[in-house]
Amino acid sequence: MARSQPARYLAATAAAFVAATAAPLVGATAAHAQEGGTCSSATVQYRLVDADGKVVGADWSSEGGFHQWDTVPGIVEVRLAPGQNIGVGCNYPVSLSEYTTEGPDWPSSGHQEMIDKATVRLTAEDVAGQDDAGRTWKKLSVKAPTCFGQTDLYGDDVAYDGKDGEGHGPLPDVRTGALTPYHLIAAWNGGDKRCESGTPGSAVPSPSVPATPASPAPSTPPAAAEPGTPAGGGEPAASPKPGATPPTDAKVPPAQSSPPAPKSSPDGGTVPLAETGAGAPVGMLAGGAALVLAVGAGTVYASRARRS
Repeated sequence: MARSQPARYLAATAAAFVAATAAPLVGATAAHAQEGGTCSSATVQYRLVDADGKVVGADWSSEGGFHQWDTVPGIVEVRLAPGQNIGVGCNYPVSLSEYTTEGPDWPSSGHQEMIDKATVRLTAEDVAGQDDAGRTWKKLSVKAPTCFGQTDLYGDDVAYDGKDGEGHGPLPDVRTGALTPYHLIAAWNGGDKRCESGTPGSAVPSPSVPATPASPAPSTPPAAAEPGTPAGGGEPAASPKPGATPPTDAKVPPAQSSPPAPKSSPDGGTVPLAETGAGAPVGMLAGGAALVLAVGAGTVYASRARRS
């Protein structure tokens, strides 16, 4: 019995070595799997309310399309439709933009100018339930034009103002087929007078076309400018045509997020996969345990040989 104690001790040591080194890696692997989850698209509901919070017109809706206003929409409340499973950390930017236009509807909107924009982000806390009495919802409010205008509700945080750079996109334009904003949920048009040129935020009327051109028209007219895709703004409609109505859909994509940057190791280098939990070196652990057992076996054999 006394001779077997060293072997038992070394076997226990090897088992402890494997358990102590494998446990953190198993936990790291699980954490890595959780971080790899993705957020899917979600359906947005909206309604118009006045300054006192009273509902104006229809209650919660996901109906898209272009609507005519009797008065400029004041405040738009938004939430996520009930029955959706929204993951922790997923968020959905929803924006409201106001434009001045050349006419009271999309076909006559002509040149547009953005005059205001607001954005909120919806999360799992904004999913509607069966009993929502007393709950408050996120609100969007923008400046109202004093002339012809258009209000767009859409599912991203891009400013479709015609400027360049990240976070900006092309202005809506019925003439060139710029069907923006992308991820459009619903839109409203209206107004009863033409916007004056030179007024801040007003649309500049398109120049009139003379009945007889001063020079012969080119044999092949230039193609309509196709809107580019702004950073984070999604994909434009395929082959937009002048006069087409922008598509609407209450199902919007989640905010785009970049993967976390790799952590730095103490020596300044990049942490190997073993430290992040991906590709855990189980083979190395097994090899280390085998080495401990082999050394132990040799020690026991040598001890027995000396005693015999």
